[in-house]
Amino acid sequence: MQDYEKLGAFYLGREHDLASEQTGTAPLLYDAKDLTTHAVIIGMTGSGKTGLGVGLIEEAAIDGVPVIAIDPKGDLGNLLLTFPDLTAADFEPWVDPAAATTQGNTVAAHAKAQAELWRKGLASWDQDGARIRRLKEAAEFGIFTPGSTAGIPISVLSSFDAPSAALRDDAEAFAERIQATAISILTLLGIDADPLSSREYILISNILQHAWQAGRSLDLPGLIGAIQSPPVQRIGVMDLEAMYPAKERFALAMQLNNVLASPGFASWMQGQALSARSLFYTDAGRPRVSILSIAHLTDAERMFFVTMLLGEIIAWMRAQPGTSSLRAVLYMDELFGYMPPTANPPSKMLFLTLLKQARAYGLGLVLSTQNPVDLDYKGLSNTGTWFIGRLQTERDKNRVLDGLEGAGAGGGPFDRGAMEQTLAGLGKRVFLLHNVHETEPVVFHTRWALSYLPGPLTRDQIRRLTQATPHSAPAESVPAPGKAPRAPRAPVEAATAAMERPVLDPGIHQYFLPVTMPGEGPLTYYAQIVGAAEVFFTSRTHGIDLQRAFVFGAEPVDGSVALDWDWAEALAVDITALEDQAPADATFGPLAPAARRATNFREWERDYKTWLRKVQALTLFRSKTFKQVSAPDESEADFRIRLQQLARERRDLEVGKLRARYEKSAGRLRERLRSAERKIEEQKAQASQKKIESALSIGGALLGAFLGRKRLSSSTVSRVGTAARRAGYAAKEIRDVREAEADAAELQAKLDAEGEAFAADVARLEGEIDAQTEVLDTVQVRARSSDIDIRFVALLWSPYRRSADGRTRPA
Repeated sequence: MQDYEKLGAFYLGREHDLASEQTGTAPLLYDAKDLTTHAVIIGMTGSGKTGLGVGLIEEAAIDGVPVIAIDPKGDLGNLLLTFPDLTAADFEPWVDPAAATTQGNTVAAHAKAQAELWRKGLASWDQDGARIRRLKEAAEFGIFTPGSTAGIPISVLSSFDAPSAALRDDAEAFAERIQATAISILTLLGIDADPLSSREYILISNILQHAWQAGRSLDLPGLIGAIQSPPVQRIGVMDLEAMYPAKERFALAMQLNNVLASPGFASWMQGQALSARSLFYTDAGRPRVSILSIAHLTDAERMFFVTMLLGEIIAWMRAQPGTSSLRAVLYMDELFGYMPPTANPPSKMLFLTLLKQARAYGLGLVLSTQNPVDLDYKGLSNTGTWFIGRLQTERDKNRVLDGLEGAGAGGGPFDRGAMEQTLAGLGKRVFLLHNVHETEPVVFHTRWALSYLPGPLTRDQIRRLTQATPHSAPAESVPAPGKAPRAPRAPVEAATAAMERPVLDPGIHQYFLPVTMPGEGPLTYYAQIVGAAEVFFTSRTHGIDLQRAFVFGAEPVDGSVALDWDWAEALAVDITALEDQAPADATFGPLAPAARRATNFREWERDYKTWLRKVQALTLFRSKTFKQVSAPDESEADFRIRLQQLARERRDLEVGKLRARYEKSAGRLRERLRSAERKIEEQKAQASQKKIESALSIGGALLGAFLGRKRLSSSTVSRVGTAARRAGYAAKEIRDVREAEADAAELQAKLDAEGEAFAADVARLEGEIDAQTEVLDTVQVRARSSDIDIRFVALLWSPYRRSADGRTRPA
């Protein structure tokens, strides 16, 4: 394993000299932390822009950083074509038969040639199959296809989920989410959704606001119904009918209904829900590289999906704690049309929001385009890194120069003439890296991609690739903490005939669930025992001070144990909405004899309190390595994700200390060399010149490694050792400069010691834990009996109605 892979550095290529057209040997590294200030990749077709983007995503995955990559062309699906064994059989299903025919080869022979090409190409960049295997093991890769079942489908139209309570409490974020969703829906219908003048936008945004403020999600049929019969009767100060008459609202509802009824949109309702959490991480908390392939969609459908996705990512982002380290990457290939300098498509506002705010949350954006005139440079003034490849026209160069001048780098003056000359000399796979975190730009040649790059994948290829690539179930398939538990069970179909309401002891409290499903036919109520309690959990050790409401229901039975709370089920019941009476014409199902005696309820209440204390404890996860305990509602997967981010932050801090220490050492070495140089006799000009060259070599190598390009590799140390030996040879040529020779020897010894210290530091950083595999302890926090407030243990009647097919269903 290369040293830099332990230090949060992305291996993107090697420095390239434009004058000699020669590429160096030392790796060019890009600090992962720098990506929190975002990056843009610009280059014409054939410049190698896609290869650079693929390489950057590969490096992020190797470092355990999850990536969402929006792919309008179909190129990024190549990230799943990773073959550690580099055999011809691996390549054969994916090579282009037409290319084989053109070269006069069979497909098998062409596959063998491609495998050998990749093997040699990787070796020329100090990579091999082991690094490909490391990439495959570092993250889960998947191709997602909204509006298609070719890849992993995503359900976008099945539900417009209500944002979390935390996001609803953030007025600005809540308004942005409403606006993004409303505009996305209308974009799909081809309606220009101006927030200030569009009646359609104002109506839909008010419907979303009304539902989401109450914590209710909407599906497409529900939205259509709400458009016809809105939950609000006034918009601003105007009556709804005056602003948007029912006849015209019906026309809008019909447009949405046509979308719902279209056979082509059936696939938009299938698959996992659109969730940034499940696209960034698996259910187990493992990082994901999610390629969202949208090449098959129309322009309107692409805009709809991208806008919905960006809104979801912003909502996820705002729920994360702040960090200075890279947490995740959002990659957009071919930005054309999504953030133009003049027009205002719905995606533009969201991209600008991310560029301005994502840094604080550790979310890095990488935006790629071949057309510089399509970029809003005011928005990209927040972009810290520019990767610039070969450009097509003078107009493109001028636009890029304008953007670079606005972004600045290193705080120094911008030499437009020199930069223009550099841009003119860029060739294929040669890019200019302009990074505000560096002191000067650098030209580099991109490395060989670990993934096989045959070109855009067809839908059939995506289908075959998805079927051949195992992927875990979406994270959202697991109930999240705080979600409503399931409702009371339906009664047994073979229950005895309904009867009148039973007469019970006066001490038994009875409650009735309200009827929520309208229908015809008589109501029949069936009973269960329900316990409601408020429980307070406190723990100074783990910083817990939490109040929770519990509502459990259990079935009373005949027998020695009439009620067993171990068989109880959590109920999604709002106890404040329970009713005291049932409708006059209601009938009632059978009731166990034990549920007719008030003394049993007092006993069950005592048992319920004991059961809550023993069984309903808070289970927390604990990491001994990090001395961290999970939050009460934090799943094991989310806790591991948090630990991994904490490990990354600690690593970045250690790398910063390492650089600072070596920076100090480099300065001392250079000063001492200059001091020794002053002692050399003036008449020994040739020897003196050799000595000066040696000093610059030592200082340049160390400073280049830690202060400039941040290269940290064995080749850097080797170059420094060679320079020091040259200093020793030069000193031997002068008999009267023993002191300078002694200084050179001392510097060499110092350098060796520093190299050993560096190797030890790297080994220590490599030993940091992998939060995905660490064995976690569990901690139980139980409530004290005095902290359990039983609201009631009572008889709860649930309404049911027999449908036309003879089945009994909740009413």
